[in-house]
Amino acid sequence: MKNLRKHGNPPFMVAVIHGGPGAAGETAPVARTLSNNYGVLEPLQTVDSLEGQIAELKSVLEVNANLPIILIGFSWGAWLSYIFTARYPDLVKKLILVSSGPFEEKYVAGINEIRMSRLSEEEKTEVISLYRKFNDSRIKAKDEVFQRFGELFSKADAYDPIDDDSDKIIYDFNIFQNVWKDAVKVRKNGSLVEFGDKIACLVVAIHGDYDPHPAEGVKEPLSKILKDFRFILIENCGHKPWIEKQAKDKFYKILKMEIIQ
Repeated sequence: MKNLRKHGNPPFMVAVIHGGPGAAGETAPVARTLSNNYGVLEPLQTVDSLEGQIAELKSVLEVNANLPIILIGFSWGAWLSYIFTARYPDLVKKLILVSSGPFEEKYVAGINEIRMSRLSEEEKTEVISLYRKFNDSRIKAKDEVFQRFGELFSKADAYDPIDDDSDKIIYDFNIFQNVWKDAVKVRKNGSLVEFGDKIACLVVAIHGDYDPHPAEGVKEPLSKILKDFRFILIENCGHKPWIEKQAKDKFYKILKMEIIQ
């Protein structure tokens, strides 16, 4: 898998970072839409460790980006972008976090319960079965299991989604499993939020009010640690704002305003 897609024309002043980890390509619609006005990079994380993904992102941006760049990180990509910005503050002009997971462990409880409550009984049974398959060493084709898991939870995460599945997401369970282990460790030991001490640029967090990941888990920790921070809550909006009928236009308006400011 190549680790970069380019959208629009240079200079490439914006980079959109996908989530997962291990869900390369899911932010392609955002990169394409923004490329009508700006040169946009869409890095695809191919390495199966947190440190490896940081190094890979640095390599991609140093070769291709108009630095310092505006980083837009989605979900897991928000964490990756946050850590990257702390590590290399001179490379980032502005950091935009979209639908980030909570930055402290105390906000995690209840996320899966909310998701499960939004599924049918048949879908709940399937999710339980998928969890078992994740832990079954006899099952080798876990990328397909991971994909189906993502499809079900994406449904639970959405408020009023458009019907569009034209973009292919490259699911990689190995990347997810290994990187997520690293990510959970830095959240549990408190070092995730503490990276904010080293971030010098403006950080803007955009979050949907229907997202199972609690908005306060982003707003409260980052308000205390960051020097320059804004939080924007979008109504009638789930985890992926760009697929939401009632929130999509507002989301893109906010993004474009943040890029030009």
